[in-house]
Amino acid sequence: MRAQFIFSEIGIGLRRNLTMTIAVVVTMTISLTLVGIGLLARSQVGLMKDYWYDKVEVTVFLCAANSTSPNCGGKDITQEQRDQLGKDLNSTPQVEEVFYESKAEAYDRFKEQFKDSDNLVSNVSKDALPESYRVKLKDPEEFEVVQSAFQDQPGVDEVQDLKKLLDPVFKVLGVFQRFALYIAAFQLLAATLLISNTIRVAAFSRRRETGIMRLVGASNLYIQLPFLLEGALAGLVGAGLASAFLALGKWGLVDRQLAPLLTFTRFVGWNEVLAVIPLLLVTGVVLSSAASFFTLRRHLRV
Repeated sequence: MRAQFIFSEIGIGLRRNLTMTIAVVVTMTISLTLVGIGLLARSQVGLMKDYWYDKVEVTVFLCAANSTSPNCGGKDITQEQRDQLGKDLNSTPQVEEVFYESKAEAYDRFKEQFKDSDNLVSNVSKDALPESYRVKLKDPEEFEVVQSAFQDQPGVDEVQDLKKLLDPVFKVLGVFQRFALYIAAFQLLAATLLISNTIRVAAFSRRRETGIMRLVGASNLYIQLPFLLEGALAGLVGAGLASAFLALGKWGLVDRQLAPLLTFTRFVGWNEVLAVIPLLLVTGVVLSSAASFFTLRRHLRV
């Protein structure tokens, strides 16, 4: 009988404040969806970093007759310098693998990369691209060590780190991630205030019933429980909808649209999405229940 009474009181409260309850659910859905997007964006940035940094290579460009580096002096690298440089690179502790790329190989790779741009390829000659050593590091963060060791060696034109070209991209992605989390925080604040106001109105509209319950000896928990469950239910529904939107976005946007087009990187998988969903559900219920509890302590006086 007590459980039946509590559930009937929850239904009465939801019907009396239906518009405000819907507003709470919508606001909670939007805010938790943004929280989920922010968390998945962080995972996406981490995946992309791992994927690309694992493929990052340090390129040691070798001197050619048209090199402008003072280290080259306008001369081609000698075979002795080339062989010595290869031995030194292979014996460096920070280096995992070393690949030599001749001018012809560099030109073939250039044609493959820009095969859809005929004008660009036709304007580049075979001798325009320098020969190089492409070096894979054990740790991409050790670039400065390799650069300082080889930058001034005989026959070296330039030591280039591809990681530096990727860092600005990840910084931009990080800005978008933080922006989504900031917006989500403001939305969660708005949802908390809405929940508090909804519970306050519900408590005021049922002050007569709660007064009678107190007179017949009902405990504070028994009186407050329907209001707490109303807030928790609104938060749970909002979190459930937010989780559904995230799953729909993963399936419709990432898997069906982005992944087939952007095959050069990894995207978040279902494991990351499923890890975020419980966090959203717990956040929705706990936040709503906490807002309801503190509102009742302040405004429920019978």
